[in-house]
Amino acid sequence: MWRELGPGFRFTLAFTVLTGLLYPLAMTGVSELLFPRQANGSLVRVHGRVVGSSLIGQAFPQPQYFQPRPSEAGAGYDATQSGGSNLGPTSAKLILGATATVNGKATVAFDGIEDRLVHYCLDNGLPYRSSQPLRRFEDAEGQLDDVKLITAFNAAHNPLVFRAAVPIPADAVTGSASGLDPEISPANARLQLARVARARGVAPGRIRPLLARYTQPAAFGLLGAPGVNVLELNLALDRRFPLR
Repeated sequence: MWRELGPGFRFTLAFTVLTGLLYPLAMTGVSELLFPRQANGSLVRVHGRVVGSSLIGQAFPQPQYFQPRPSEAGAGYDATQSGGSNLGPTSAKLILGATATVNGKATVAFDGIEDRLVHYCLDNGLPYRSSQPLRRFEDAEGQLDDVKLITAFNAAHNPLVFRAAVPIPADAVTGSASGLDPEISPANARLQLARVARARGVAPGRIRPLLARYTQPAAFGLLGAPGVNVLELNLALDRRFPLR
């Protein structure tokens, strides 16, 4: 029996060492030699401290920064829980959002495209049309209440209808399949330009060259679409136009 099984064991052991040990070590060595930055996660450092990766999106909620795509990865931009919403394009939940009751209090279960569109237009000063005054959906502090907005979008009678008066890029209000996209479309970046310039106290024309510099073309000119790396652009803004 061992005479018949021996060659199989030796074959398995040989290929385990070859493909499970030697090949990975060789590829790691070649990568470290030829592409050291990429092999180590394309990490971005500021004053020697790692602030992110150029391959992974992260949140930038402050108005002085360009903002990435929405993310459904964990609580948002969680690289350990990469993924999308898995909601289809005709899903009412994807479009209108959904609420849930937790400990007797209504909360946002999923914000939805319509709710994101409201915030995108208001945050960036974009013109819009609304079937109802948005002040109806403010909380006691004068801030928009997302639970009220989502409830209004889902109302059976007289639902809230909100439309942007300018074309809005899809990536401004939808997440990617990974939830970790590091880039936004140039059109998305241009719509955010005025807000960022105003928050930094500079003319939009002074920031526009940075948009061009950090816009990456489609791979090989054919695959994908041009994208603006949000992390690298925001770091360049801090260097060129620091807040006073």
